[in-house]
Amino acid sequence: MKSEKALKSNEIKITLKSVFGFEETLAEELHELGYKETEVLNRAVRIIGTWKDVYFLNLHIRCAISILVEVDHFFIRSDEDLYKKALRIDWTSYFDVSKSFAVKGAVFSTLFKNTQYPFLVVKDAIVDKFRDQYGDRPNVELKTPHVVFDIYVKEHEVTISLNTSGLPLFQRGYRTAVGDAPLNEVVAASLIRLSKWDRKTTFLDPFCGSGTILMEAALLATGIPSNIERQHYAFKNLKNFDATMWDEIYNGAKRVARELPCKIIGSDLSDDMILKARRNFRTMSFGRFIETSAKSFDQISKEEEKYFIVTNPPYGERISADIPELYESFGTWLKHKMPNTEAWVISSSEEGFKAIGLKPSRKIKVFNGDLECSFRKFEVYEGSKRYKEEQ
Repeated sequence: MKSEKALKSNEIKITLKSVFGFEETLAEELHELGYKETEVLNRAVRIIGTWKDVYFLNLHIRCAISILVEVDHFFIRSDEDLYKKALRIDWTSYFDVSKSFAVKGAVFSTLFKNTQYPFLVVKDAIVDKFRDQYGDRPNVELKTPHVVFDIYVKEHEVTISLNTSGLPLFQRGYRTAVGDAPLNEVVAASLIRLSKWDRKTTFLDPFCGSGTILMEAALLATGIPSNIERQHYAFKNLKNFDATMWDEIYNGAKRVARELPCKIIGSDLSDDMILKARRNFRTMSFGRFIETSAKSFDQISKEEEKYFIVTNPPYGERISADIPELYESFGTWLKHKMPNTEAWVISSSEEGFKAIGLKPSRKIKVFNGDLECSFRKFEVYEGSKRYKEEQ
């Protein structure tokens, strides 16, 4: 990574925030998009780029929650230091007094007894800067602000950034109906990439719910940006917003696919969930090609030579179910009806995993929201694994 002094005049520090456990996955996606120099952080990946990259990544990135642009970085000894150094920033160059704003972030510092206090200090600095310069001040709006500043304090070190995404990027714009325990779209996209699916093998989610995993798989396979239906981005509210540049990036993105490069199949026991999934798929040109059916996983018979499964079965957290019995049936189905299948399962239930009755070849700690989960790979062969390896 380039040092701060080595940055060119039009270069900026861009931090892409991720879900815990998916930092390397996000870095891999950035490499695939052409960003070879990345710095992996805790729940984030940092790159050096330009505002054109900010626009491009907000549209094209699948595994990031938000995209931040660094405003300033400094060290403090007290809350007074924080106010003085924040007041030096030319906040008026970022947004107009007519726009509302909010200050959010994370504080890990013994300097502050109240972790919310630094946000109030920076908020006061912003308001005072505007008042001194214009005799007027912008409004603070915590729920739906036009502009969001992110402050990160680690002991004496402070980083202030602009959140160019605004609402989290898992709010894609394509999902109109959700189930009781929907999987975050960024988590779904990250799981699929983490599984190393080749985007050609028949993809199956036997607990598809409202279809988030299926949709993200189809978007990845077709090359259509996951955020193609999203309209809101906070960078549009900034003074430096370049509408022409954004239009070129948006209009240049792929948005139509008349077919899928492979079969993508989903099932769920609930008729209501399948209806919701199909309603969500209608927002995309390829939606009618995703095959869905209202039936239990054990009613699916093996028709393809090979299946690749990524699924999010009930954990017993928000959906009531007999977890050991369900997972045992799932394991039996895999062993007896789905040979030559690679299955990836995310769950928080260790009891459920044990009931599957198969030894996972990989275990990866991940999070679904605030819930700690495990993402496990099960390989099911025709006959024994040893026999398969000898062929």
